[in-house]
Amino acid sequence: MTTVETATGPAKTMVLNMGPQHPSTHGVLRVVLELDGETVVTARPDIGYLHTGIEKNCEKLTYSQVIPLTDRIDYLSPLSNNLVYCLAVEKLLGLEIPKRAQIARVLLSELTRIASHLVWLGTHAIDLGAMSVFLYCFREREEIVKIFEMISGQRMMTSYFRIGGLSVEPPPGWLEKVKQFVEMFPARIQEYEELLTRNRIWMGRTKGVGPLSAKDAIAIGVSGPALRASGVNYDVRKMFPYSGYEEYEFDVPTHTDGDSYARYLMRVEEMRQSLRIIRQAMERVPHEGPIRTDAPGIVPPQREKMKTEMEALIYHFKIFTEGFSPPPGEAQAVVESGRGEVACYVVSDGSPKPMRVKMRTPSFVNLQALPVICEGRMIADVVACIGTLDIVLGEIDR
Repeated sequence: MTTVETATGPAKTMVLNMGPQHPSTHGVLRVVLELDGETVVTARPDIGYLHTGIEKNCEKLTYSQVIPLTDRIDYLSPLSNNLVYCLAVEKLLGLEIPKRAQIARVLLSELTRIASHLVWLGTHAIDLGAMSVFLYCFREREEIVKIFEMISGQRMMTSYFRIGGLSVEPPPGWLEKVKQFVEMFPARIQEYEELLTRNRIWMGRTKGVGPLSAKDAIAIGVSGPALRASGVNYDVRKMFPYSGYEEYEFDVPTHTDGDSYARYLMRVEEMRQSLRIIRQAMERVPHEGPIRTDAPGIVPPQREKMKTEMEALIYHFKIFTEGFSPPPGEAQAVVESGRGEVACYVVSDGSPKPMRVKMRTPSFVNLQALPVICEGRMIADVVACIGTLDIVLGEIDR
């Protein structure tokens, strides 16, 4: 506690814990607030309540066994985490991925981005008092997780992207389900905007709240929609294309205000751009062709071959019992998730288990902006500031 000057003379500040059980901290996050009345003097995020030791656990598993752990880092964008890890290991192994698998990866990654933004918009809206939007967003997200369940058998922790391609053949009719969603969703985005974008209460709670300048955002290392809302045109899909993103036409929306309202507009427009990419991917994806690269001893053989060829059965047995051993070395891959830049660094010592797996997660870095955008604001604005940073504690604590 410190002493501050007020209109009535010197006064003591009050220290208040927001979280780690507060629902608006979006997980087990504790924010230590120092308050002068209702004005935030300092805001200090305190993390570590959800620590799972995922990075350390990776060292005890084979390369393929690590994939289910990556689902649980950012549990709202599991396929993005699958992808960045697989890309890093594939770079380490020098694998070329079949076109069909690459296009499917892009399509499903963009569906994941939309699903992630829908959870963000719904929870952020309910934090600020807009109950209906929460229900509508989860209604649409349900259609996406049904597609994930149809393809992989799992709604959230799909583990569908594998080293060398995809886990299993996409089922018949999956593109029809995607098409139904793509045709339905634009009207739903319009519905969200009609409820919020010109809503006086929404604008009052977000416009001018939590401003983050481009200079501060770059200095802190912020990425994703929070960075682009401050006017910095940086998107990994454009700057360092992966999985064939250079072949797709889409825009990277930016804004200059850098406040909570701008961050809201960014994510709404990003959902529209993801739909553009999905439409292009649907037109390009072949209905037939390999979903995994041909790499005996690394990538499991097709199940039909495993049942009829002894050599394929041996490879299958050895891959799932012993794993495979990449050559000693290191590799890094970067992707753009719904929250920003995700990097995965993998070090091999020539054994079947990685020597080190290091994840650079956007929520961990973006959370550092919280004191900058909160201090000097009202205590009620802290909820809006946390919400528009769109953090996931699973990838902060790891």
